[in-house]
Amino acid sequence: MEVIFCDNHILVVSKPVGLSTQPHPGASSNLTDQAKEWVKKKYDKPCKVFLEPIHRLDKPVSGLVLFARTSKALSRLQELMRQRQISKTYFAWVEGKPPQPKGTLEHLLVHDEHKARVVTASHPEGKLARLHYTVVKQKEDSALVEIDLETGRYHQIRAQFSAIGCPVIGDSKYGSSLSPEDDRILLHHGRLKFTHPVTKDPLSFENLEFP
Repeated sequence: MEVIFCDNHILVVSKPVGLSTQPHPGASSNLTDQAKEWVKKKYDKPCKVFLEPIHRLDKPVSGLVLFARTSKALSRLQELMRQRQISKTYFAWVEGKPPQPKGTLEHLLVHDEHKARVVTASHPEGKLARLHYTVVKQKEDSALVEIDLETGRYHQIRAQFSAIGCPVIGDSKYGSSLSPEDDRILLHHGRLKFTHPVTKDPLSFENLEFP
């Protein structure tokens, strides 16, 4: 875990691959507990540390995670999320070639058991998933894409790129046939923009390198 920014109200860290965002059965460690321990040592806090993640990254995914350090910040950041006023940009290596150099993907998704599934408009539980992508680099059998999320559905990026025949590399759950040397999938949350919940200052954080 790398600390990117911290003040009295928020904490931004970079999550490594292989670490769950929150406590998970069978996992010896998680990002939230590590972050709480860092805050406790940094500020010499003898009592329990308040720290809540505003969003989550899947265990095999790396990148920026935003935490609230106070209940006031938590409620305000959650409202910004509901209003889609927290901008999150991801980068992914996907298999094959996306249909266009730049485009928008729209699907209806349902959340099954530990997986998202694309459904038709007739499905009563389908929820709109929309993202915008730009191909940054194209190779013979893969592409690096920059992705701006408009909605924040479960496994949205993974499911949507799989649906167009371009699964994220290493993501065997969604049909990837290529595998990195470790257990990661090549998806990284690299840019985060939002208004500070208390000071109202515009904030922007970047960590653009895959680990």
